[in-house]
Amino acid sequence: LCGCGLLGVGIWLSVSQGNFATFSPSFPSLSAANLVIAIGTIIMVTGFLGCLGAIKENKCLLLSFFIVLLIILLAELILLILFFVYMDKVNENAKQDLKEGLKLYNTENNVGLKNAWNIIQAEMHCCGVTDYKDWYLVLGENTVPDRCCIENSEDCGRNSTNTNLVWKTGCYEKVKMWFDENKHILGTVGMCILIMQILGMAFSMTLFQQIHRTGKKYDA
Repeated sequence: LCGCGLLGVGIWLSVSQGNFATFSPSFPSLSAANLVIAIGTIIMVTGFLGCLGAIKENKCLLLSFFIVLLIILLAELILLILFFVYMDKVNENAKQDLKEGLKLYNTENNVGLKNAWNIIQAEMHCCGVTDYKDWYLVLGENTVPDRCCIENSEDCGRNSTNTNLVWKTGCYEKVKMWFDENKHILGTVGMCILIMQILGMAFSMTLFQQIHRTGKKYDA
């Protein structure tokens, strides 16, 4: 049910918010809608294997459910370890990629990227990737998007020589600060997901062994 719900939300985002795309030019498909659709599909398929396997007492489906959960768990652990090992390199590459994305801000067929930057800058009170000067290479000297202005108004970012009128902090730093401030909540959510995965694997193997002992075959 959770998977179906996420899949529905992802499809709705893709249809109704199609002009809200990704920040990264290197990963144009890595948008919020596509991520929700992918996660929802994985959860739905995995849940379907477990539920149908338990209802039908089918050892093949239960074993498939266990293997899928194990693969997901191992992939999560590997990605987490790699992230912490190469954190500095990931940060530098992410900043560089985002700066490259700024160059597409006012280009055709990139309305989604423009909307994404406008929203993040307005909501998080930030400007550019590392600071407001990132925009100078894209929009011209002393020019930033209007959403960078502390008091937003039309054309307030044009020829903005008074830097006291724009947000000084870069959006990358703001996002990192948000993660740091909410790390306890994120850690709790991650731990709950981990416990659910381990319990799902344990229950599937318990039921698998019970069916095996009773001699039930692979019939559906």
